[in-house]
Amino acid sequence: MTNKSESAIYEGGCHCGAVRFRVRVNKPEAINCNCSICRKKGFIHLIVPPEQFTLLKGGNELTTYTFNTGTAKHTFCRICGIHPFYHPRSHPGWFDVNVRTLDEDVLERFDIKDFDGANWEKNIDELRQE
Repeated sequence: MTNKSESAIYEGGCHCGAVRFRVRVNKPEAINCNCSICRKKGFIHLIVPPEQFTLLKGGNELTTYTFNTGTAKHTFCRICGIHPFYHPRSHPGWFDVNVRTLDEDVLERFDIKDFDGANWEKNIDELRQE
């Protein structure tokens, strides 16, 4: 297990390798959301400000899906369909990285907190306080 107070740099991407990114993690905490799209994608959320995220390649291979309010921009690789990151409704302008798309299996390095996104409007304030 890594030291929880040290920042770490991870790289990750989609399944086919067309999309690659780098993220700096200051606090290894992630969120498991039970909303309809997160459950179906298996998304484990790592929300970071834009200065901690770098798209290394594949911007032209990304496509976007929106629904409901259209605020969240759910990006995914148009070749393999994997959703490595997106721009979340909860933190507009930030990046939400799927921990499962980081290179190697690093999920156990993160403290994962459950979030009741199925009742998003009722619970969003607790997520924004993180």
